Amino acid sequence: MKNFNAIRKGILSLVVLGLIFTSCSESEDISEPTNQVEDTLEVQRSAEIDQVDNILGDLVIDAYEGQEVSEEGRGTYAGDIPECVTITVVAQQGYRQVTLDFGTDGCLVNGHILKGQIIFDYTRDPEAQQIFINYNLVDFYFDNKNVIGSRSILKELSNENGNPQFTHNLDITVIWPNGVQASREGTRIREWVVGFGSGIFSDNVFEITGNWTATFVNGNTHTYEVLVPLRREVICAYFVSGSFDVQRTNFGGVFDYGEGDCDNQATFTFNNGQEIDITLN
Repeated sequence: MKNFNAIRKGILSLVVLGLIFTSCSESEDISEPTNQVEDTLEVQRSAEIDQVDNILGDLVIDAYEGQEVSEEGRGTYAGDIPECVTITVVAQQGYRQVTLDFGTDGCLVNGHILKGQIIFDYTRDPEAQQIFINYNLVDFYFDNKNVIGSRSILKELSNENGNPQFTHNLDITVIWPNGVQASREGTRIREWVVGFGSGIFSDNVFEITGNWTATFVNGNTHTYEVLVPLRREVICAYFVSGSFDVQRTNFGGVFDYGEGDCDNQATFTFNNGQEIDITLN
């Protein structure tokens, strides 16, 4: 009888251990995809901030160039700012303040609905090789995402390649309608590689380099560094090529915009080599 009881206890112990092992295995199988989905979602949200950065940069540069062309009498300028945007200029000796007002109902800009105002100012000096442009966002919304920030742009008339260049100091917070929010700080350098001086904004192409940090409201922090310059053709709502490195604790990889097609498709390759497709909003 003692032997029988010992055997029965041994069998029960094995069953319990088997259940525990199975439970742990199933838990690991479930948690790993869930973490990957959350990581991928954060990377995608960061790509949405890229869209905000791109459009904001386009609008400020477009409005600035249009203002300067008209003041210097360098011919006509075909900007890309739609008529639904109200542009107001305050001109003083050596100083300009420009307000872009998208209204409270919204204005369609390059496929996105914008609301609120962008206000920028600069000290005007046609002979200066460098110009600082400062801008603020007032009650600004980008496709129902609230965007808060104030930033500065250093315009250099000619960089080492002989091209105009804009260095953006990033300080921006984006709040999604569901309450998720992320802040971005860092530096983006826009080199104007095609279209400068043509008087037509829509033919412009920029190549973007730099590094920045995104901090999400849940405490997760991502660092980004451009590996291959991000090609920004202003006729396209998305980057057409280029890649950047993304790193976070226990997570990282390379985000790649492709080889030149104007589409909303990208890929993300985790550090372990796994590649997933990303569809941009």
